[in-house]
Amino acid sequence: MVLKVFFPSCCSSAESGILIGRWISEQNSAVILAVVHFPFIPVQVKQYLSEVERVTKVSVSVLGSWSNSKQEKEKSLSEFLEDLGTIFSHEPWIQISKEGDSKFWSCSTLRKHSNNPKEEEIILVYYDQRKVMLSHLHPTLATDPKADDASKLSAIFDTVAKSKILFMTDRYDDGPIKLTHWQSDGVEASIIVELMKQASVPACMLLGICRSRTFPWCFCRVLKFWPLSFLWSKLSICEQLGHRLQHLQVVSSNKKAQNQTQLMRKANIFVSLLIDVALGILLMSWLYRKNRIGHLADTLIPVADHVAEELQDLLQWLMGAPAGLKMNRALDQVLGRFFLYHIHLWISYIHLMSPFIEMILWYVGLSACLGLTVALCILSDIIALLTFHIYCFYVYGARLYCLKICGLSSLWRLFRGKKWNVLRQRVDSCSYDLDQLFIGTLLFTILLFLLPTTALYYLVFTLLRLLVVVVQGLIHLLVDLIDSLPLYSIILRLCRSYRLAAGVKFRVLEQQDGKPLRLLMQINPLSYGSVVQTYRLPTYSCYPRDSWTSLCKKLFLGELIYPWKHKGEKQD
Repeated sequence: MVLKVFFPSCCSSAESGILIGRWISEQNSAVILAVVHFPFIPVQVKQYLSEVERVTKVSVSVLGSWSNSKQEKEKSLSEFLEDLGTIFSHEPWIQISKEGDSKFWSCSTLRKHSNNPKEEEIILVYYDQRKVMLSHLHPTLATDPKADDASKLSAIFDTVAKSKILFMTDRYDDGPIKLTHWQSDGVEASIIVELMKQASVPACMLLGICRSRTFPWCFCRVLKFWPLSFLWSKLSICEQLGHRLQHLQVVSSNKKAQNQTQLMRKANIFVSLLIDVALGILLMSWLYRKNRIGHLADTLIPVADHVAEELQDLLQWLMGAPAGLKMNRALDQVLGRFFLYHIHLWISYIHLMSPFIEMILWYVGLSACLGLTVALCILSDIIALLTFHIYCFYVYGARLYCLKICGLSSLWRLFRGKKWNVLRQRVDSCSYDLDQLFIGTLLFTILLFLLPTTALYYLVFTLLRLLVVVVQGLIHLLVDLIDSLPLYSIILRLCRSYRLAAGVKFRVLEQQDGKPLRLLMQINPLSYGSVVQTYRLPTYSCYPRDSWTSLCKKLFLGELIYPWKHKGEKQD
């Protein structure tokens, strides 16, 4: 049977001593964590390892001896190291020795209670202890044929990660036990990182106090009234503010993350908030420079007038003979004048609000300090308000068209001797008398000949409404991208790819007869697509998630496509 020994590359220059680590009997492998070099007292080593095992819940023990002949040249040392096996009594006892500057090491095992004298084959695997400890091995799918190998690797990664307390010994600490591991030169830390850690505690406490004091009073009580609750559920700016408040609750929570997924989610939310606010401040500084808000307000009124004039020209074209089609003149004139009157009311409303538009835009620009997504949601709401007349035209046309479609379908069932059973929600047979058939034929003829005129108005205003919805949809796609993109994970994958591990690969260093096979374990980073898919943040969507079939069906039948999703509405 092959014995696998995972040896940290940072311990290759350690002084002679004993190897401590974890023995994984299921895999017949040993994970070396550190080297305890001389002088030491065996009783103190056992007490220290029992304390480490109690804290980390990892069965750490003395696995063997380490001999560095470059450091120690006495022949009696090897005999002394072999005698240590009787004190610590681990089965098997691993003996690794480095012979001067040679690339090849000798590695053997000593089994005292084994009846098989045959020497087993040994594979010596070097690994970067720092990278393995800081990395997080992502589990593979259950259907993956390599899932068994990933479970074996997770035992090695978990062993190194859970033994973090073992690596927190400072070399200037004059303790009874001197270890050699990846932090033997001192605890590695950054002053900026440590200051941020210290400042994060009072900052999170302050955010938590502000959230607990202001959030319930301002939002939970006041917004329960009907008009405000209706606006809160329909305006995208209110939805985005609620979404960001949930993010602030997660970030300011003093509850410690239970696992790697929760920790990464908090970090992704925090970085997303920072970048969002930074982009919003840049936008705000650009708007308030060189009086761009004043220029924008001066441009808004002429643009609204131009859009209204184009709609008037379109209605005048529909009231004539559009594309050579012969329409019902009476209905055509009624609908055209009805929509022209609405445009006149809208132009009057815009000119009435024109003195206040610059002040409104000035205060709206201040909201960019809350984030770029907040400014984009306000832009979407402004577009919705400026195109409210187009939405009204679409609703009028859709309702009238849907009424005629429903009437025609109902009268068509009358000709076939059918009717719609409201209680059973199905079509049943029914017998009609002569008067009912005559009135039904008359109504069917009237609705059928009026349908082309209504369908043309419905088609035109539906296309205009879909154009506005596409513009708002692009804005919300950008908002969802900023909200859901795991920026911290992507930056971590770019700068420190080993932190997000998808697996490992082994590279053969040297191989010689009579010597153990030497391999180098390297971490395979997670792909960028997998990073986005794994750590993508959940977002809200104010638009219904209809399928293309359901959307085309609603457009054909004249059902309204609302700019928001009703709660409790069943989506196809």
